[in-house]
Amino acid sequence: MEETGGVGGASAYGASLAGGGFDFQKFAKQPHTIVRFLSWIFAIVVFACITAEGFVNKAHSHEAHCVFNQNDSACHYAVGIGVIAFLACFGFLLLDAYLPLMSNAQERKYAVLADLGFSGVWTFLWFVCFCLLASQWGRTSDVRGIPQDAARATIAFSFFSIATWGILTYFALGRYRRGVADVTQNIYAEPPPEQHTPYPSTYAPSAYTPTTYSPYPSSAPDDFQQPPFTPTPPNPRGTTNPPTTEGLRGEVSPRMMWLKGDFYPVPGAQLRGRGNS
Repeated sequence: MEETGGVGGASAYGASLAGGGFDFQKFAKQPHTIVRFLSWIFAIVVFACITAEGFVNKAHSHEAHCVFNQNDSACHYAVGIGVIAFLACFGFLLLDAYLPLMSNAQERKYAVLADLGFSGVWTFLWFVCFCLLASQWGRTSDVRGIPQDAARATIAFSFFSIATWGILTYFALGRYRRGVADVTQNIYAEPPPEQHTPYPSTYAPSAYTPTTYSPYPSSAPDDFQQPPFTPTPPNPRGTTNPPTTEGLRGEVSPRMMWLKGDFYPVPGAQLRGRGNS
């Protein structure tokens, strides 16, 4: 019975999927919007009739009493139910308008459950209100000075409210069931990844061949190459020659070597051996 919106009729919990703008004309033509507006009007009639003409006083008394068998509790109950229903209808109308803008399925579920629960409870409370007012009006014996039309209108619109709130409960139940079915069918699943087409043959990557480079010719002498090692002839006395500094760069600090009881100074060092004074 409810319209579905969105691209290709896709919906969730009785409302079009998020992403589109708000269409007031489409929203106003929805069945549950029309029924909720009627419930709003009926609630105004009930509490307005009782507030304006529901309390009268007798000719010999200055205290006003409820026209329904002078039972003030019946009038107060009807006014309370009517005022709360009036405010609830206005709030749920705003919620129905905002529902298509909700992108989270869980939030839509809670909104529909709130509508279902409240509508069901108020259907029962309106039934109690109708039975109470009808019973008290039937027990009213003295109707002189009582605005009977207002009393009958209150009873009649209480009965009409039972029907409208019952229809709202049915609509909310249908929206909840459709929402659960939509979630079960995974309509909120993300679209499959985009399939990429292969590269054309002209742009297909080829095997990589490393490029080799020849060494850069250089005529500069290699300053870091050491001269070849020149062997030193053996000492005539049969001892090992002390090390020399030939072929080494830089200055060598003086040091001593002990070979067969003699001191041999390193060339360039002014040291005295054994037997020199």
